[in-house]
Amino acid sequence: MLSRRSHARLAGALFAGFLAAGASAAPAWAAPAPVAHQSAVAHQSAVAHQSAQAALPGDPLSAPFPLTGDSVRDQQWHLKTLDVAGAWMYSSGAGVIVAVIDSGVDSGHPDLQGQVLSGLDLVDPKDDGDIDLVGHGTTVAALIAGKDDNDGVIGIAPKAKILPVRVLNQENRYDDAMIVAKGVRWAVDRGAKVINLSLGGSGSSAPLAAALDYAFARDVVVVACTGNASASPSSNVWYPAREPGVVAVAGMERNGDVLWSGSITGAETVVTAPATQLVGARPGGYWRVQCTSFAVPMVSGTAALIRSRWPTMPAGEVINRIIKTARDRGPAGRDGTYGYGLVDPTGALTAQVPAVVENPLDTTPDPGISRFGNAPASGQALSAPLTAHNGAKGAQVPGANAGQVVPAMGTTPPDARNWWIAAGLLLISVLAALLTIRRFAHVA
Repeated sequence: MLSRRSHARLAGALFAGFLAAGASAAPAWAAPAPVAHQSAVAHQSAVAHQSAQAALPGDPLSAPFPLTGDSVRDQQWHLKTLDVAGAWMYSSGAGVIVAVIDSGVDSGHPDLQGQVLSGLDLVDPKDDGDIDLVGHGTTVAALIAGKDDNDGVIGIAPKAKILPVRVLNQENRYDDAMIVAKGVRWAVDRGAKVINLSLGGSGSSAPLAAALDYAFARDVVVVACTGNASASPSSNVWYPAREPGVVAVAGMERNGDVLWSGSITGAETVVTAPATQLVGARPGGYWRVQCTSFAVPMVSGTAALIRSRWPTMPAGEVINRIIKTARDRGPAGRDGTYGYGLVDPTGALTAQVPAVVENPLDTTPDPGISRFGNAPASGQALSAPLTAHNGAKGAQVPGANAGQVVPAMGTTPPDARNWWIAAGLLLISVLAALLTIRRFAHVA
């Protein structure tokens, strides 16, 4: 008899399959289509510990993993565009935990078996984040840490581990950014050294900003998507990608030279990564996708490779390596379209990059916790979209959601506390004045 978890996994596979075969709609920014499922076999390896202070290229650790082996692996064109095989000669992501705060992760997918840790489900507390009813989080996780065998999707950092945190519901959205903030804090406390946020919205969130500060103060690299034009009411870079200190990733076309037309970009853009014509793992098989959501895991995977090679390297230096070695696109230097350019995993692992003391993306004066910028006002939040191949409608976000700041249960709002403090001080002043008057009147 099937257990409740088995029923949930089956439902997830069926639901994701339904998305891939849904009703007709304009295929503007995603195209998940099933690809024949392949088996997968795990391999184990380790990466030698090296000093973070020297940050020298050194010698390769192993031969490159194969880029071919089945129809799925053959279609992972981004591996060649980013020269990921060259990066694998120096690091595989071993020893690094990457939190995927998303729709959950199907830990039973052949490409992810043994790769997924016990996580957290903030949508359904009965689960632990390893069930994905949408497919979005599974796609993201496999792009980061799909296993290093000859079948299916292989990730940028195939020896990294995925810590799943589910914050997106069955509609691939969240209604309050507080849930993402809770997920960020939980992931940090469970040892994540990289956090992948393939989600966001037009508005800002003070609780999420505070959670990001919490992550930064604990030496965690946070990567987020700039957003998708078709799913946003404005052309502004999404939040939390625009929070100072976060690595904001825009999407590139397949040739790696032109920005994807569906990608939002702006002054906050830090780097770009492939976002179109990608093959991704989903519950029950594979599909084709395109979205800035899927550019983010390529940068998160790169951060995992760096942190694996130099385990003691601070987060600020990891980020500095990513931006200093990016392949420049557009006008020379950082620009509002491509940021610093296309992420370069091999360059990030081999280039001579001077050490930095702080996160180079933190350019905002310190008003708060850890020099990583303001905690902005409350606003809206929505997940990154996903649609199906041949115009089939997928799990998309139908507009902006509520993202107001809600005080935690059992606490008093700051404004109320301030009012009571002021009232108490006033009362004390009045009593002191009365006692003084009475004393002098008695003396007289």
